[in-house]
Amino acid sequence: MSLSRSPALARRLPILLILVVAIGGALLLHDRLSFEGLARHREALLAFRDANHAAAALTFVAAYMAIVLFSLPGALICTLTGGFLFGLFPGVLYNVAAASAGAVLLFLAARAGFGASIAARMAAQGGAVARLQAGLKESEWSVLFLMRLVPVVPFFVANLLPAFLNVPLHRFAISTVLGILPGALVYTSVGTGLGAVLARGEAPDLGIIFTPQVLGPLLGLAALSALPIVLRLARRGR
Repeated sequence: MSLSRSPALARRLPILLILVVAIGGALLLHDRLSFEGLARHREALLAFRDANHAAAALTFVAAYMAIVLFSLPGALICTLTGGFLFGLFPGVLYNVAAASAGAVLLFLAARAGFGASIAARMAAQGGAVARLQAGLKESEWSVLFLMRLVPVVPFFVANLLPAFLNVPLHRFAISTVLGILPGALVYTSVGTGLGAVLARGEAPDLGIIFTPQVLGPLLGLAALSALPIVLRLARRGR
């Protein structure tokens, strides 16, 4: 292998490793990180938390961060578990910190591995692709917040796409923390009542985010994020 290819391979190793772990995790963990698994181990988790709160918090944050980094199944279970183990506060802080840190690490790995070259190729192609990239660049904040606030955008897609569009790190990090906070508050709150639900052998109602009292404010935030795009298009139309 030539020396000129070594730096490129070194940059791509992290994202390639993440891809391998993500595929292996999807095959091996798809049925392990579940409500049934949480119900089986809830007493042990509570005992560990009560014995050493700091160690339990650090272990939880590290595990959640790894799940997001490697795009493993179970992120929603982790959010609920944060509320179950630590309450709404500081549970929501642990959830947001872990998810944001994992997202930032995945973003950095993707950008170092392929993102910069993909962005450069898009710009060099010209035409519609370059115009799309330029349009997204003008409305980066709005687009980033929309991807976080609209529930239909998968979390890992919202982590990878900005890396391929060469979004600055600080914009990605800020929009991630603030954008996931509303949803994290909702699901962490659901998690605070998870103990009683699991004791009855039931599963929590995760459709709560689609109820009018929850979905309405989220859509309102999404509309507010989209407002600069609408105003910019209206000015161009005039």
